Amino acid sequence: MRIAIAGAGNVGRAIARELLENGHNVLLIDKDPKALKMDSVPTAEWLLADACEITSLDQAKLDGCQVLVAATGDDKVNLVASLLGKTEYGVPRVVARVNHPKNEWMFDSSWGVDVAVSTPRIISALVEEAVSVGDVVRLFSFRKGEANLVEITLPDNAKCCGKTVGEVELPEDASLAAIVRDGRVISPREHDVYSSGDELLFVASANAENKLKACFIGN
Repeated sequence: MRIAIAGAGNVGRAIARELLENGHNVLLIDKDPKALKMDSVPTAEWLLADACEITSLDQAKLDGCQVLVAATGDDKVNLVASLLGKTEYGVPRVVARVNHPKNEWMFDSSWGVDVAVSTPRIISALVEEAVSVGDVVRLFSFRKGEANLVEITLPDNAKCCGKTVGEVELPEDASLAAIVRDGRVISPREHDVYSSGDELLFVASANAENKLKACFIGN
């Protein structure tokens, strides 16, 4: 898969290294010559260009990329690059970095963004996940499909404890993705039994989130 990353700073280069290790072809784009530290990611392609300009994106052959990652430290740049990537080049998947939480509301499909990654929100969600038992914690949002990755840690008195996966009916627009138990990830099957302390991971719509607590914890 060919992936273009707008922004060759620390974040962009770190993403590039991970993707290259997974066997993808990566192009790093940055308009600042000081950011082109080619020795730090020698197997990537590099392009000195402005990701907000059509001529630059033509040069990057963005229409041949399956993914665009807008990873600069400037939210305005990330939004413009995302919009151009989606509308002008039809990039199937656009992932954008949100630097300032107050701008998060703009990072949606109207700006060409399929997935917005907000570091402050992820950190706060992980903190909540670590300390919350019996509550529904949203970990991540998939904006294109308006679905969320949510987690519930089962307390001792959860109404689902002792029941099998098949016995607990899920609300509409919710799917149980995994059960994390004693550090092990379990792919849920009909006969698996829920136990206190289980961390349940769901992909669910916003409307289904509120119903999950009633299904698994009780009122």
